[in-house]
Amino acid sequence: MKPRDFIDFLGKVEKLKCYTRHSWTSTGRRESVAEHSWRLSLMAMLCRDEYPELDIEKVIKMCLVHDFGEAVTGDIPSFYKTDADEAKEDIAVETLLDNLPPHFDMELTELFAEMEEMKTPEAKLFKALDNLEVVISHNEADISTWIPLEMTEQLVYGEENCEWSPWTKELRATLKNDSLKKMERELKK
Repeated sequence: MKPRDFIDFLGKVEKLKCYTRHSWTSTGRRESVAEHSWRLSLMAMLCRDEYPELDIEKVIKMCLVHDFGEAVTGDIPSFYKTDADEAKEDIAVETLLDNLPPHFDMELTELFAEMEEMKTPEAKLFKALDNLEVVISHNEADISTWIPLEMTEQLVYGEENCEWSPWTKELRATLKNDSLKKMERELKK
């Protein structure tokens, strides 16, 4: 890749550092899309020992690029996202990937297709972790940042994507318990 093309592509995805998500940090500021992707990638790396048969490098790649479309569209919380929003993100991803050398374009296009199909264990792990990172973030944030819908969502979000693996099921159950404790503490105030 030529240096100018490299720099230009990085400039396009830099917006992931600028666009904020619905999630808040433990210090009371909105989280960026890039921060979510970073921690999600770290989560994938750290659960490597739980899944020695999986291609964890592929899972990490999924985690790093899964929100590329949001560099163009910005973030829309999953509970508000429509099919039309999804279509806009898909077009944004295609447009971004078209700016890469053909071998990167093809590799990442295949990766996005694998994530969409959700048939491989790597895609299933990525999706479970993506959902769980959101739950972890909400548990870390002050409960005053939660909208009413999240009192319920926090207890069920991502459950179906965690069912494929005993480890992700256990992690989801642990996070649900943490959410309940957080809510109980808030009620006692």
